Amino acid sequence: MIDLQGSAYRDDDGSADPALRAILTSGDGNAIAEALRTSRLLVAVVAHLDSSHKDGGEKDSHMALVSLVNERGECGLLAFTGIDSLAAWDPGARPVPAAATVIAQAALADGADAVVVDVAGPHQVVIPRGVLLDWCAETGSTRGW
Repeated sequence: MIDLQGSAYRDDDGSADPALRAILTSGDGNAIAEALRTSRLLVAVVAHLDSSHKDGGEKDSHMALVSLVNERGECGLLAFTGIDSLAAWDPGARPVPAAATVIAQAALADGADAVVVDVAGPHQVVIPRGVLLDWCAETGSTRGW
């Protein structure tokens, strides 16, 4: 679970880091993994309707992180380098900034197979479960994964 209270990114305007974006285009897997590991990313939070009134109006809902499932049944938690890449995917999604290692912990806790960064571009990157596990081990946050 990502803690939405007391964010270290309170003054973050959601802009992508140009240096990070440049590294994502490099094709260098090690450099990409290292740059992402130390980055602030945005997760998409969307409203999920739990129940509605008989007239169709909202009764109960909750906010949820977004993940996608590919054709092989693998689940990837979505993350974005900037508000522009999040809006390209879904203009209605709410951005929540978080450290990539915190996002990795959330993905693993939810049983995700990967974190998918910038799913709609400009440069989609998939961070596989093994890398997420390494990131969490480095921070001492393995929690039995």
